[in-house]
Amino acid sequence: MRHGKKLNHLGRTDSHRKAMMANMASSLIKHKRINTTLAKAKALRVYVEPLLTKSKNDTTHSRRTVFSYLQDKDAVSELFRDVAAKIANRPGGYTRIIKMENRLGDNAEMALIELVDYNTVYTKDGAAVAKKSTRRRGSGKGGAAKPAAAAKAEAPAASAEVTPGDDNVVVEETPATHTPKAEETKIEEAPVAGAAEETPAAEAPSAEEAAEKDEQAEKGE
Repeated sequence: MRHGKKLNHLGRTDSHRKAMMANMASSLIKHKRINTTLAKAKALRVYVEPLLTKSKNDTTHSRRTVFSYLQDKDAVSELFRDVAAKIANRPGGYTRIIKMENRLGDNAEMALIELVDYNTVYTKDGAAVAKKSTRRRGSGKGGAAKPAAAAKAEAPAASAEVTPGDDNVVVEETPATHTPKAEETKIEEAPVAGAAEETPAAEAPSAEEAAEKDEQAEKGE
């Protein structure tokens, strides 16, 4: 029985499986990403991540240990020279598995396995670009309100430049107060002129009456 044995044999013998894992690990280190089935990608992640951790300690013993697994001098040199410097500050989780469309021939589940630090889309730089775009969108929404507030703030400043007086409010209100006063003066002058016209009309009959009275007085004499 297979109790407690969770290793996926992948339908291969032990020697075949080890050779296949070594070749896939070497290809992953050289090319930074490979396409394979989902089951092989999960098995490769368990196989290659301890070797990536071992590469952080660049000693002769570590190189010989990694070479005993990979059996590829070029892959070992690439791992300890470039990849180790790239993953130096990452505490594990060096690979990422992305599911792809199923294979056409046998409908097998396909996946892409890659080194996390060599993907420019998911790195911190890509996240920073996304944040900047988000800030630009936010600034675009708030930008409509900012010009309105700026226009309101600039309005008193413009009036302050135009008005020469100390109190801007008084200077702005003075033309408004003069206008109704001028109109009121005109309206007040109209009845005064009418009254002046009416006074001679009222005085004329009084003069005639006085003349008639004088004539009557002379006749009576």
